[in-house]
Amino acid sequence: MAATAQSGNLVKFSGHQHLRSRLVLSILSGKPVRIDNIRSHDKNPGLRDYEINLLRLLEKVTNGTVIEISVTGTAILLKPGVISGGAIIHECPLSRSVGYYLEPVIALAPFSKRPVQLTIRGVTSDDYDLSVDLIRTVTLPHLQLFGVSDGLELRIKKRGAPPEGGGEVQFLCPIVKQVKTLNFVDPGKIKRIRGIAHTVRVSPQFSNRMIEASRSVLNRYIPDIYLYSDVYKGSESGKSPGYALSLLAESTTGSIHCAEATSQPGVAPEDIALQATRALLAELERGGCVDRKHQSLVLLMMVLGSEDVGRCRMDEPTPRTIQFLRDVRVFFGTSFKVVPADSNDASCHHLLYSCYGTGYVNANRTIA
Repeated sequence: MAATAQSGNLVKFSGHQHLRSRLVLSILSGKPVRIDNIRSHDKNPGLRDYEINLLRLLEKVTNGTVIEISVTGTAILLKPGVISGGAIIHECPLSRSVGYYLEPVIALAPFSKRPVQLTIRGVTSDDYDLSVDLIRTVTLPHLQLFGVSDGLELRIKKRGAPPEGGGEVQFLCPIVKQVKTLNFVDPGKIKRIRGIAHTVRVSPQFSNRMIEASRSVLNRYIPDIYLYSDVYKGSESGKSPGYALSLLAESTTGSIHCAEATSQPGVAPEDIALQATRALLAELERGGCVDRKHQSLVLLMMVLGSEDVGRCRMDEPTPRTIQFLRDVRVFFGTSFKVVPADSNDASCHHLLYSCYGTGYVNANRTIA
């Protein structure tokens, strides 16, 4: 369990967990953060290569940010600067996919001085982080709920499967003065399912096999299903063979739920497809207006919204979301009111999250 303390303006944490969200909250709130005891009892103590690489990326995205890392790598101090944005090129290590780095940048980008044009290279999909497909089709539409839309785009230039990577994506994000207040309480009914089955450096037939296996399950529930086969060849296919299936279900009110599965050694494409399909059905069973992978992003934007009450209906919070709500209270002083969404229905486990927005204004932006 990570300990939290606040002395003056400096916020202190202990432990390596929730590192990304704490760095993002520090930069947005302008409060410096110190994190101690990072894997201090581990056989290999201190920051991992992907965490150090993330700190380097945050230095590029901001201007004037001071980052101090202890000699042993078990403690860091971040003094936030201005979110500058602009054109950035970044190389990622192969230990984590580019989704690990894109998530914090997506949270910061709307509040930068200039529109962000980030070119990032590395592994494009793995088992730990959101793939570039889900970021493009699910994460960015969640950002559009808050009025960040014109010019918001993720372009997949090259695919890069683990372990060698070789992928390249370009993230474009406009700047806003202020994000809108969210009032999203009706999850609606699922009206369509979309998906992308991509293959790199393997037989193109693998994507067709994944699509057929997924359809064998999904066709029982809904007729409007379109699964797209995305085959990359030559220089665009990265350095390693691999394949994956990303699925998303959209409701009549615009809520999106997603799931994905990536190739494993010795596992047939059909099994990968069934794994992703069952994960999507499990996510749909939980319901709500926002899926579990995007709870933190939506809650953060609700906190930064205009000075009004924002409301959103979601499933029970994940452990990551619970800690995020605690950290939000430390950095912004904002608490959420969380109540059952439907007190008359005992079988309904949805919760209604509401908070009063801080009225966060992007003071960094360049006024034309």
